[in-house]
Amino acid sequence: MEATSLGLGLGGLFVTSFVIGLSGAVMPGPVLAVTITHSARLGFKAGPLIVLGHAILEVSLVVGLALGLGAVLSRPMVSGAIGGAGALILLWMAWGMLRSLPTLRLDLEPGAAGPGGLKGSAAPVKDGLLLSLANPYFLLWWATVGLGLMAMARQQGLGPWGLAVFYAGHISSDLAWYSLVSLAVTKGRRWLGDRVHRGVVAACALCLIGFGVYFGVFAWRQLWGLHPAGP
Repeated sequence: MEATSLGLGLGGLFVTSFVIGLSGAVMPGPVLAVTITHSARLGFKAGPLIVLGHAILEVSLVVGLALGLGAVLSRPMVSGAIGGAGALILLWMAWGMLRSLPTLRLDLEPGAAGPGGLKGSAAPVKDGLLLSLANPYFLLWWATVGLGLMAMARQQGLGPWGLAVFYAGHISSDLAWYSLVSLAVTKGRRWLGDRVHRGVVAACALCLIGFGVYFGVFAWRQLWGLHPAGP
């Protein structure tokens, strides 16, 4: 039996990339903290500028991965192994998100200034890039979940369009969330309270469970196709 994918298609790939990306974006971390700080000073534009720095790093990573690993990702053994690792990471992330819900708080009060240096609009771009690079989970995510999505797109023969749609869905999630955070800081906390934030995190965690199962099935079908059952 020939190994097959689950047929995401371009639309499904965009939605999957968006939801999985959003699940990572909504969790508190250094990028969120610096977004809040810059938003208090620059207003709404701070969120998109932070994401621009993040996007510069990620598009470089995606292009590099595609150029160096395109042929490798086409091998069922490789794509299956990556998909299996991605499934475990997604389920681990979902468990951590659900476990954090009772005490999860979204503090929208500006804290200490982010890393110093550049002033004006250049500062959030720089911080978005450097803080993403300094995050130990960033490379872990790309080495498992990100590569898993790229492998799925590759297996479906979507070519450059699949890669472009995957990246568009992923970066759109970051842009949507951090723009919302900047808007909440600019307009007032009532726009995005703890209850709403916990609801978003809970919904994303449930989606991650579903996608974790999806990745697991993808991995099974890729690897099982290498050793089909006898008659």
